Amino acid sequence: MKVKFNLTVILLLAAGFTFTACVSNKKFTASEAMVGELTKENAIVQAKINSCNAKVDEVTSEKLSIQTLYDSLQTDIDIFIKASNLTIGDQAKRIRGLNSLVYAQKGALSDLRTSLDKALVGYKANELNVYTKNGRVYVSLEEELLFSSGSDEINLKGKQALKSLADVLNTRKDITVTIEGHTDNAPIKTVKYKDNWDLSSARAISVVRILSVENGFDPARITASGKGMHQPVKSNDNEEGRAANRRTEITLTPDLEDLFKVLYH
Repeated sequence: MKVKFNLTVILLLAAGFTFTACVSNKKFTASEAMVGELTKENAIVQAKINSCNAKVDEVTSEKLSIQTLYDSLQTDIDIFIKASNLTIGDQAKRIRGLNSLVYAQKGALSDLRTSLDKALVGYKANELNVYTKNGRVYVSLEEELLFSSGSDEINLKGKQALKSLADVLNTRKDITVTIEGHTDNAPIKTVKYKDNWDLSSARAISVVRILSVENGFDPARITASGKGMHQPVKSNDNEEGRAANRRTEITLTPDLEDLFKVLYH
């Protein structure tokens, strides 16, 4: 009976130890789960902190931009205040001067247009066209007046037309000249020209040489550029349109320096 009792006690003790071990394992597992949850929560909190920091940086940047804009506006206001200190008489004088210059520029353009019309009166409408647009005078010369197909060498009739133009321009010291070469969209590739850009640029330069080298126009007041096929005036779907696009445009622009002096001084 005593042996049985001792065995029972031993069994009870063993069961107690086992139970204790189970309880410890459960606590450990629970602790691990808690650590995992805390880690996730920490990551979420850190993400929120990072987001807040980013917003702080954004607000700071916006504040700097607003301050810069404010400083710029303040400068403009100061300039306006100084400008407004002009007397009514001064303002009226400036407006009269401005109006006088505007009318003078219009008159100069009209005189230039009239002089060009007279100088180039012997040419047909399908050879050249003189017109006024946006405060400039334009002389558009068709390909057949100046060049053979695919060439940048100006023919005799074209040289005569450019001489007549130069005779008018040389009487005006307040005009700058831009020469633009234009082509149709027919591809070209030769030993001399890689494409239409090459051809149009070469033609514009040829016109510059005739005006400046052969006829004495100031080269400092002239600019040449090639537009190739990229600024057509008509559709390239038919021969009439392609012929109109093969042109050299000469833009005559008045010197506006006096006008700007009145506006900004």
